[in-house]
Amino acid sequence: MPGYWWVNHKQTLRQEIEGEYLWSPKFERNGARSQFYDNMRLASPGDIVLSFANGQIGSIGRVADFAITAPKPEEFGSIGAYWDQEGWYLPVFRTPLRPPVRPKTLIDELSPLLPEKYSPISPMTGNGNQKAYLASITQDVFELLVAATVFRSDVLMSGGGNSLTYEAVAERLDDAVQRAIERDPGLDTTIKDKVIQARRGQGVFRKYVEARESACRLTGIRNPALLIASHIKPWRACRTANERLDGANGLLLTPDADHLFDRGFITFSPSGQVMVSQRVPDEDLRRLGFEQLVRQRFGVAETPAEWTTDGFPESANDYLAYHRKQVFVA
Repeated sequence: MPGYWWVNHKQTLRQEIEGEYLWSPKFERNGARSQFYDNMRLASPGDIVLSFANGQIGSIGRVADFAITAPKPEEFGSIGAYWDQEGWYLPVFRTPLRPPVRPKTLIDELSPLLPEKYSPISPMTGNGNQKAYLASITQDVFELLVAATVFRSDVLMSGGGNSLTYEAVAERLDDAVQRAIERDPGLDTTIKDKVIQARRGQGVFRKYVEARESACRLTGIRNPALLIASHIKPWRACRTANERLDGANGLLLTPDADHLFDRGFITFSPSGQVMVSQRVPDEDLRRLGFEQLVRQRFGVAETPAEWTTDGFPESANDYLAYHRKQVFVA
């Protein structure tokens, strides 16, 4: 069963609809946590999203992938100038809802179905609640709102297959960061070239990682031709050139292990033990050849001898803590 969500677009309606995503800061302006922002991490592929703006729900969407850390979209311009530059990016494919639904016209039926806490709208007036962004709703709310509408369910469930994959989304986000680096007057050309090479695990970044790591920590493979130099704190999320080039911010991983790590399906404890996300299916891990990860998840397996489980140096601790909290899909 999919989950159901309601998003209040407010200022960023056009950018998010055209770009096929949702974006939120990670924290409120005062640094406090927000359930509406935390919900970005709880949404899962296949979940359904109703888009509310200007008093009406005009489209219905399907979550295409888990949220990832990303800079504030450059197309926002001056919108949300007080927002932190780092937030959650959730790919969402949408199709129009016809006719659009005005929740106010259904408020008597809708009100008792809305959540008592973290409701997207006022159960009294039907107006959007202040600070509400992505809110969880029940299937009953969803079915009431779309009962008198028409939408292409076949398009909804199959659309966006190429443009909204993790790889495609990550490439677009990294492209935007690279453009900002190229425009940065505070970096000289040599540093810019090194930082841009580091985006793909190349250049001096790989050299610095190889000086610290000698094998894939998941498979034990040591052949450099089979290993990728992967950032622990994602390249796009780094705030400085030093972070992007720091060898302590890198691991050597085989391509499959790199994908699992980059997507947040695995991470590492400070002691080097592998941690496995509960939100990646066992069958997918088995098909990738990682049966041991399935057993590890349930605590029924000894750590394989080939896994490099030595503890990490202190210089990697902050990067690993970031990965466990901001990348790992718990």
